[in-house]
Amino acid sequence: MSKDYIQTAQDVVTGAKALREAAPDTMAAFAALGAAAYTDGALSKKTKELVALAIGVAVRCDGCVAWHAKMAHKLGATREEVVELLAVAIQMGGGPSSIYAGQALQAYDAFAAQK
Repeated sequence: MSKDYIQTAQDVVTGAKALREAAPDTMAAFAALGAAAYTDGALSKKTKELVALAIGVAVRCDGCVAWHAKMAHKLGATREEVVELLAVAIQMGGGPSSIYAGQALQAYDAFAAQK
C-alpha cells in the first residue's frame, strides 16, 4: 500500500483552491474557522495539528493524514510525538485506525525526508 503523501498534500491545496473559486463565501468562512481553531492558546498550534492528524487517522481521511502530517512536521513535531499520538488513535479507532496510523507515520516520514 504505497501512497505519495507529498502529492496528496498538494492535491489538498489544489482542491481547496478550486473550492475557493467555486464557493468563495463558504471557503472564506471555513478558512476563518481554521484560523481561529489553530491559533496558539492553551494548546499550541503544533499540538492542535497532532490532534488533527489523530482525527484524520480515526476517520480514515487520506488528505487529512497527508496535510496534518505535513503541518505537524513543519511546526516541529518529532517522530516520537507522532508515534505516541498514533498509539492513542489506534486505541480509539481499533483495527482500521491501525492501518491508517501506519500510513500517517509514512506520511510524516515523507515530509521529514524532504529536508
